[in-house]
Amino acid sequence: MAKPFTVRVTVRVYETDAQGHLNGNVYLQHAEHARWELLRAAGINQGDLLKKGVSPVNLETTIRYHREVVAGDEVDINCVFVFGEGKSFRVEQTMTKADGTLVAEVFNVGGILDLDARKLVSDPRECFRSVAADPAVAGI
Repeated sequence: MAKPFTVRVTVRVYETDAQGHLNGNVYLQHAEHARWELLRAAGINQGDLLKKGVSPVNLETTIRYHREVVAGDEVDINCVFVFGEGKSFRVEQTMTKADGTLVAEVFNVGGILDLDARKLVSDPRECFRSVAADPAVAGI
């Protein structure tokens, strides 16, 4: 498994709900941001994927909440891509406060969609690797 890639975000007040907690949908947005930042660090950008006629797709996402997050908290989002043998891959993410307190885990199942055929490509790792400048960053 690759070393986790980390992005730090600061929770903004408009991202919170009526109780002052980080809104559940924003956890998903921060998790997606971290996934794209990892791909970007590996030299993979959305434009290059689109030129190949493919795009990552989300097949399933699960959030496991552990502690509350409020406006002003700094949150580190770790991100690891886990590839197997099939058409899908997993992304395992942990969200921790700056002091290391685990606040949430996000588990994502994704694939890479062939935009013409409207089907998942058979080898998503190789698809990412074919456009990556530094595939080791993403564990590919």
